[in-house]
Amino acid sequence: MLNVLLIGAGQCGNRILDAVNKESFGGGKLSKYYSWQKFPTRVETIAVNTAVNDLKELKYTKAKDRIHIPYLHGVGANRNVGKQCFIDNKDYVMRAVAERGDFDVAFIATSTAGGTGSSFTPLLVSALKERYSFPIYVFAVLPFREEGTIYLQNTAFCLKELRESGAEGIILVDNQFLRHLGSDIETAYDRINEAIAERILFLFKSLDSEMMMVTDLGDFKTVMTSGIRLATVGFSRGDKEISVKSAIRNSLSSSGLLFSLDAYTESSRAMIIIEADKKYLNIDDITTEVDRLTTGAGHVFKGILVRNKAYPSVLSVLAITSGKELDNLYDAAVDAVERERRKKEDAARQVESMMGKIGKLEAQY
Repeated sequence: MLNVLLIGAGQCGNRILDAVNKESFGGGKLSKYYSWQKFPTRVETIAVNTAVNDLKELKYTKAKDRIHIPYLHGVGANRNVGKQCFIDNKDYVMRAVAERGDFDVAFIATSTAGGTGSSFTPLLVSALKERYSFPIYVFAVLPFREEGTIYLQNTAFCLKELRESGAEGIILVDNQFLRHLGSDIETAYDRINEAIAERILFLFKSLDSEMMMVTDLGDFKTVMTSGIRLATVGFSRGDKEISVKSAIRNSLSSSGLLFSLDAYTESSRAMIIIEADKKYLNIDDITTEVDRLTTGAGHVFKGILVRNKAYPSVLSVLAITSGKELDNLYDAAVDAVERERRKKEDAARQVESMMGKIGKLEAQY
């Protein structure tokens, strides 16, 4: 049995974790009180946050799995404040991990844009790597571009520090790309979290199952550590009208991926995991689609889970080599940093000008 640690850091990470727990408990609001989690493997979950109200709003995460770092009511999107907060409370967080036993792999879900998750996660990864030998992967959620300059600059620096932290891989989730999932922001957030949770649970099941064509944690690590250690995942859940060929293509399309990417030209190495009843597993169709992806990606690991009466479902993991959207994101982040810098300089000049007008005058009463 695979032993998995899943941490949600900050508000965004907490909500993703709650969506995972919702699925694992079966979805009922009271189910966490009277049922067992239905994870396909052993999973320990921890929600970490400086904002106690964010932790209180979680509906499906048990109280014992909510770790409040007492620091006012969040760090206000200031990553420098968040970093110091983590340093001051590092032992508390690490003790919460140690109390939950031994693990084979850890996943951390976080926003790159806010305060707590964005600042905590790189330091948390580094702290875990110093103490443990298991691989660590981060689901890093990118912001809506119109959310503002602070969130954009936080994203750039968070991704930089995550790459330097020792994480084996960073799985990109782009809110901007996925905004079509909801008609309004709140609905979009909920649907995005549900989409991430669905992929996380399928991945857990896949890495800890007997397969016809075997993929395992080692293969996943090989994919994730290739290139620039950035990746994304796709998913497609089929029905009786969707062939395994269509399910594979859908998982690699814009409707299935969590980040804007041309799977056939902008990836290096990949993993395709298919679950279906054997009557849907046409080997020629599977081979044709995997070979098509291999032409661009170089190497594709294949795994097949045979499930009685199951329609084709496909999870794809794609290591990213390059991409127009990555360039656009960093260009926007650099522009955001420059705009923030200019605002501070303009404000400083304004204050200096105002003080200069007073000069050596004294108040008259």
